[in-house]
Amino acid sequence: MTATTERRPRSQRWVRALPGALSVVGPARVVERNTWAYRRMWLVFASGLAEPVLYLLAIGVGVGALVGEVEGPAGAVPYEEFVAPGLLAAAAMNGAVLDTTFNFFVRFKYIGTYNAMLATPLRPSDIAAGEVTWSLLRGSFYAAAFLVAMLALGLVASPWAALAVPAAVLIGFGFAGAGLGASTWMRSWVDFDLVMLVVLPLFLFSGIFFPLSEYPEGLRLVVQLTPLYQGVALERALVLGGVGWAQLGQAAYLLVMGVAGLRVAGVRLGRLLGP
Repeated sequence: MTATTERRPRSQRWVRALPGALSVVGPARVVERNTWAYRRMWLVFASGLAEPVLYLLAIGVGVGALVGEVEGPAGAVPYEEFVAPGLLAAAAMNGAVLDTTFNFFVRFKYIGTYNAMLATPLRPSDIAAGEVTWSLLRGSFYAAAFLVAMLALGLVASPWAALAVPAAVLIGFGFAGAGLGASTWMRSWVDFDLVMLVVLPLFLFSGIFFPLSEYPEGLRLVVQLTPLYQGVALERALVLGGVGWAQLGQAAYLLVMGVAGLRVAGVRLGRLLGP
């Protein structure tokens, strides 16, 4: 018997002996790998901060001077205060979708990262959980930095804003799970046009820039059912005040969305990467 075949049973016994530990350690190894991969690309990592801040300055502050006040969850507020929480939710969505669609596809189809990982005791479910965890950590960084910018501009009106970053993580979890699950069905770069076909309308028509009351009646119901609207309404209530029972429903919507997507991604990766 060779040294290689002698080592394999010990590895398998270790996996069976520590299923609970591996469920935590496995995803942590994926996060560690991504952290090391980005250590020389810190500028790319930090560039995700620029887009929402530029939107805030150009649309929120610039257009806000022309619009005046609009109706928020707890009364009329300046337009820039109205837009800022929505942009925070959109930043969480964009960061999660970028990591779990385009970046995932490159590692899966072209670099062969996940095939190398499966040569270790890692399982497909560990890879799925690790990629989602990484996207949440990245999104948390963006959300925290954006919230600091909001505080500096005086756009926070409620002490509930202390929960704005955890809420952004929840938004990211919902979209990361859904994005990763959807990406396992992608066959080529052409399919990613569908990603933008979903993300762009969500960004424009989820109540970020206009109160829900401004939408036509039929479109209003559609908007209320979209996942980004749940995140926008949640962040707006936390940042501007007016927190109520509806926010629990919005949080549950995003949580279920993330769990379902993560489950689909784990099963699909098992089939695609399995022997």
